[in-house]
Amino acid sequence: MIRAFLLVFLLFSSTAFSQEKLNLIPYPQKVELQKGEFIIPENFKLDENLPVKETAYFKKSTAGMFTFSSGKKDEGVHLVNALFTPQPVIGQQKKEKYSIEVSSRGIAINSNTNQGYFLALQTFIQLLEQYKDSGKIPAMKIEDEPKFAWRGMHLDVSRHFFTVEEVKQYIDYLAMYKLNTFHWHLTDDQGWRIEIKKYPKLTQIGSKRKESMIGAYVDNTFDGKPYGPYFYTQDEIKDVVKYAQERHITVVPEIEMPGHALAALSAYPNLACTKGPFEPATKWGVFDDVFCPKDETFTFLENVLDEVIALFPSQYIHIGGDECPKTRWKECAHCQELIKKNNLKDEHGLQSYFIQRIEKYVNSKGRKIIGWDEILEGGLAPNAAVMSWTGIKGGVEAAKSGHFAVMTPGSYCYFDHYQGDPATEPNAFGGFTPLDKVYSYNPIPEELNAEQAKYILGVQANLWTEYILDFKQVQYMIFPRLLALSEVGWGTADPKNYKEFEGRVINEFKNLDKLGVNYAKSIYNVLGKVISSENGVAYELSTSQNQNGIRYTLDGKDPSANFQNYKNPVKISKSMTVKSAYFENGKLKSAISSQSFTISKTTGKKIMLEELPSENYSFGGAFTLVDGIIGNQKQLGKTWLGFQGKDVSATIDFGQKTQFSEVYFNTLDNKGSWIHFAKSAQIFVSDNGTDFKLIKEVGKEEILSAKGKIKVNAGLQNSKYIKVKIENAGIIPAGNPGADSKAWLFVDEIGVN
Repeated sequence: MIRAFLLVFLLFSSTAFSQEKLNLIPYPQKVELQKGEFIIPENFKLDENLPVKETAYFKKSTAGMFTFSSGKKDEGVHLVNALFTPQPVIGQQKKEKYSIEVSSRGIAINSNTNQGYFLALQTFIQLLEQYKDSGKIPAMKIEDEPKFAWRGMHLDVSRHFFTVEEVKQYIDYLAMYKLNTFHWHLTDDQGWRIEIKKYPKLTQIGSKRKESMIGAYVDNTFDGKPYGPYFYTQDEIKDVVKYAQERHITVVPEIEMPGHALAALSAYPNLACTKGPFEPATKWGVFDDVFCPKDETFTFLENVLDEVIALFPSQYIHIGGDECPKTRWKECAHCQELIKKNNLKDEHGLQSYFIQRIEKYVNSKGRKIIGWDEILEGGLAPNAAVMSWTGIKGGVEAAKSGHFAVMTPGSYCYFDHYQGDPATEPNAFGGFTPLDKVYSYNPIPEELNAEQAKYILGVQANLWTEYILDFKQVQYMIFPRLLALSEVGWGTADPKNYKEFEGRVINEFKNLDKLGVNYAKSIYNVLGKVISSENGVAYELSTSQNQNGIRYTLDGKDPSANFQNYKNPVKISKSMTVKSAYFENGKLKSAISSQSFTISKTTGKKIMLEELPSENYSFGGAFTLVDGIIGNQKQLGKTWLGFQGKDVSATIDFGQKTQFSEVYFNTLDNKGSWIHFAKSAQIFVSDNGTDFKLIKEVGKEEILSAKGKIKVNAGLQNSKYIKVKIENAGIIPAGNPGADSKAWLFVDEIGVN
């Protein structure tokens, strides 16, 4: 028998509601509107047999809407808890299944579990918010369950720390939108944030740093202010875990290993391959000093994990495993002897050895490990799950080999990326991940067949906090993108109907306003897209709102409500700056966007790349290199193309023989993010697009001297095609963040004059 929780009430009406779209996020799997309506009463009558904790949450969430009373079913109580015989439920999604029936008599919630009841309450609370002003809810039946078992949000508290109360607020946001996993990133190079009683120095030394980076990474500036000590006591951890459990959210702790270990090594330098001394990192990025795979290190980590496992009842323990440079291991006699002794292929095999040894210990405690996709290096541990962040490749490889995976690719699921025009947004890590891109994500890779797809546990978004200084900024970066993630994870996202979803998001802003959430309003901003036009490019403006509200200028002035109304794409025939904004009822509703254009003879011309950029940094594709926009060297947003371990070879077709004498392009240097200047560049010309002649070479010293802003005197040329080859720096050398990994090459506009 299905458990039926009947929530409510009074009064009758036969008014039929139109088949309107409900303001629900995530949208349910099935909604059937019916005739009639439920009149929201002043006194809400609850059956006394309803689950206590979940019902208390409901009362708190709807405080001020009405008063409550309770009683027994046979005493005429309007909220009835039907008979229930518990039955085993297999699978996380089935535990979260529920249905809601709204009629003139009341609200009936049906579920086999308290968790399903809790999720139904979230839906009902949203219905109340939508219809409280009218005082009546249309009769309907909702049948609902999630598609994915893992619907997660991550929070990095190592780079910047957030209080227990702020973490609880974060958990509340997850609960509101039916996410069920909180990934708590507790340790990293910049701070150790969890009390381990056996090793008190971890928090005495590792929970503070002497200063922090501020501003853009390339500025290399610091605030000079001590940060910390900041950490959570074990009692505080227990409190947070209990709080999450009451909201049916699993807390998955992350203890980073073998890399991202500077904070731990600062406290216990004997765990490193070298003697140190070490200190918690003040810069962002990746560092060479990592845990050394010796017995005392494993003893330390096992003791740490013992205390972590005792605090967190989650099935999975996250052990990191990402971005572990092998520099120290290559130089370490113990590591090299371990490689020989265990017949390991190389240092990547040693990483696999490390992960498998930790997994065996965690498994012995009845738990499983999950790690970032670098744990695939050298072979995946037998029972490990993979969190696929560098793209989808790690998740695909895991699923095909029978391992579970959580999909969290940076190009869709990194909420530390910009969500609007970088010029109008707070400083962020880089990348460009707007709301519509998050909403478009399908966690099931096309490469997987139906059987392999069963190994995709679900989806998660990550919030790394290098550039997030306080909780208001946390709110800004996750909202409204968390709403898109929730619908992707629930399985009801439909990119074809994005505009309809966008409307629900804007309606949800009212609730976020009521909660005091500092959400991003980038959704209102005017978006600019460079398109090909006759003899060049044009700038197409759009907004999620009424297009008639767009105003723009070409003279450098900020637009106002009385300025030129946008109707057609703006032709860019010369170097200029276009400023635009959205106005509603005469009032400025958006940020003022400003886009400068630098026009050259390549602008808008046909371009072909031999190698495609990384998905994380591919906005606009090859056309980005000839769109007339020069990238900001401090903002890795949508104006740059990024290539990891690949050279750039771009061929541009002028359409006819064209004279020129100067060639320019830009590359970046941001070593903390593994981005290095190009090693060299070559420029070729051709009249037929097949036979190319080298006309100029640019060496490493010239690129360094120009700080990546390359202008080349090519002599007087007259050709139909130009090819620019830009050489990647290759493998990152020792002494740099990410040593032994493939360097990133970032390139923007390729122009000729």
